[in-house]
Amino acid sequence: MSGNESVWEGGAAALRDALGTGAPDAWADLDLNVRGWAPYRALPTRAQAAGPLDAYGLALALCHRDGRVREVALGRLLPDHPELLPLAVVRAADWADPVRDRARDVLRTALDPVTAAALAPLILLVGRRERGAYAVGLLTEVLRRTPLDGLAPLLRHRRPAVRRFAHRLAVEEGLLSPAELARTAARDTDVVVLDLCAQAALAAVREGRGTYDDVLPSLLGARHPSARSTGVTALRAAGRMEAAEAFLSDRSGLVRACARYVVRQGGGDPRTVYLGLCARPGDPALPPGAVIGLAECGERADAGLLVASLAHPSRRVRARAVAGLRLLDAADTERMRALLDDPAPGVVREAAAALLPSASGLPEEWLTERLATGQPRAVRVAAFRLLTARGGVVRLRTAVGLLHDPDPKLRHWAAQTVQRWRGFEARGHPEVGELLDRSAHLFSSYVLKRRKWEAGLPA
Repeated sequence: MSGNESVWEGGAAALRDALGTGAPDAWADLDLNVRGWAPYRALPTRAQAAGPLDAYGLALALCHRDGRVREVALGRLLPDHPELLPLAVVRAADWADPVRDRARDVLRTALDPVTAAALAPLILLVGRRERGAYAVGLLTEVLRRTPLDGLAPLLRHRRPAVRRFAHRLAVEEGLLSPAELARTAARDTDVVVLDLCAQAALAAVREGRGTYDDVLPSLLGARHPSARSTGVTALRAAGRMEAAEAFLSDRSGLVRACARYVVRQGGGDPRTVYLGLCARPGDPALPPGAVIGLAECGERADAGLLVASLAHPSRRVRARAVAGLRLLDAADTERMRALLDDPAPGVVREAAAALLPSASGLPEEWLTERLATGQPRAVRVAAFRLLTARGGVVRLRTAVGLLHDPDPKLRHWAAQTVQRWRGFEARGHPEVGELLDRSAHLFSSYVLKRRKWEAGLPA
């Protein structure tokens, strides 16, 4: 096989990458590269695959386009180059029955707990293929016999799919205590893993294999709202409904909703708690969640407290107050217009959302001033949203005016708006022809003619 690297250097590089990193994608890429791009004459023949080959030559044979060569090469894998075992995982999902059966025999022989843990990421990746389920089942069977120490690297793996598989297995086998499950739910970044662990931790407590004191501190202190909400809901089963009051002002709407449910189950009134928190709208300690929480379960009569919070020094409180007024259908147009110049981008975004239903009644000149290049970006974006919401020639005029704007996102949004604009919106308007000519580079000649025809203009 000497000279193959000079014939196809990409194959050698792909093999070095796969052997060096052990990344599952690298092995899958190697297989695709050899079978799709390698010159046929550079690959080993069936006779060569039956004899001794270096690692590079055997890798080529294992990825050969001829199934007979792949089948013969699998017989040389374990005795000659066991480091190429990942390619047996790939071949275990092969379309050719003899190749697939031979690869599965190799895997059954080679998979011990240590090897299974090392190959798990690749097995799970290949397991997504049509014939990949067998290797996943074999992996599951082997890892069920693996102690927690052997499973630990998979529980901490950077790929969410691997962590999901490992945690499901650990939960089914009861390898993790309720406290360990709760800690995982509190720190993992994948919502599937944290939900699985949070529910498993609470199930273990209900079955008497732990106490709520083991799991609630971790769940209630979790960063992800899904885990926190699970912990808050569990306060009811733990008989600690009063502790849910502290989460009525949580930053997450999901957690606030769960807290309101638990408080009500304990005989409390969330609205009363919110009214007490918002009674001093200038209080620097006022949590933003309390402001929006009041709107979520309050009445329109409570809007006065939210209006008072619009002057709060915290930008988050002001933004939540605007969102709350919109939720209560109490967003006064003039008040929202003033907030469009707020220094906090979050407040400006919420004010723009509140003004959208009445965009047609806002002065076009006033909005155009806020679209000027010197304005803060959030104000410009808000003005663009409100102007284009008016439709008709205003939408087209606004978008065409931003086609060469220094802000790349505004330029992109403007181009999309022009391309989606239809001539029926301003049929017969004298300004449309000139605006369409200025944006002609965005259309084919046919589409441009159609837009003009829609607007009642000569093509």
